[in-house]
Amino acid sequence: MGNPVTHFEICGSDAEKTRSFYSDLFDWKYEIHDEMNYAMVGPQGDRGIGGGIMGSMPDVKPYVSFYVEVDDLQATLDKAEKLGGKAIVPPTSIGESGAIAMFLDIDGNPIGLWASAAK
Repeated sequence: MGNPVTHFEICGSDAEKTRSFYSDLFDWKYEIHDEMNYAMVGPQGDRGIGGGIMGSMPDVKPYVSFYVEVDDLQATLDKAEKLGGKAIVPPTSIGESGAIAMFLDIDGNPIGLWASAAK
């Protein structure tokens, strides 16, 4: 079995407008984490996955991405680069829950990686 997609992320040019757009469009409910101005969107009932909506950061264009759960962030970044991708965010701890990393695929799409601390 392959690695599962566990999270999506939407980064818009204006966090509040982006959250309002998706909330109004899909009736998504979200909870804002003030320290990061990151809105967490939960799964919709027993279907789909949760995700996050945020505003863009300096030198980062708006994007849509998804996160794939892996056992080893650095090994996966290395493999992505060997296959023609480019690492853009090194393994980075996200509190006690786990860590993330990101790379650009061969077409320049940002793809996230997630490693749970619970393993």
